[in-house]
Amino acid sequence: MVSVTKPKGNSPKMPPAQKGPGFSLRRYFADVRAEAKRVTWPTRRNTIITTAAVLAMVVATCIFFFIVDQVIGLGISKILGIGG
Repeated sequence: MVSVTKPKGNSPKMPPAQKGPGFSLRRYFADVRAEAKRVTWPTRRNTIITTAAVLAMVVATCIFFFIVDQVIGLGISKILGIGG
């Protein structure tokens, strides 16, 4: 049997109310700017290598699905006797 217990202490059911004025567009953009400064941006070399890897996988996937499509088409034409 599983026993469920409540956590000890006061666990608020609702988040605390905000103090002061509501939404501030100036404060929002200041926070966005501060957060963007903390981001670790990739180097040009990392970006190029990652882009090349993605493009290579896209090409490999296209070739794979082209071959599978041709094999299925050939099989259907042999089974049903239709198609080129």
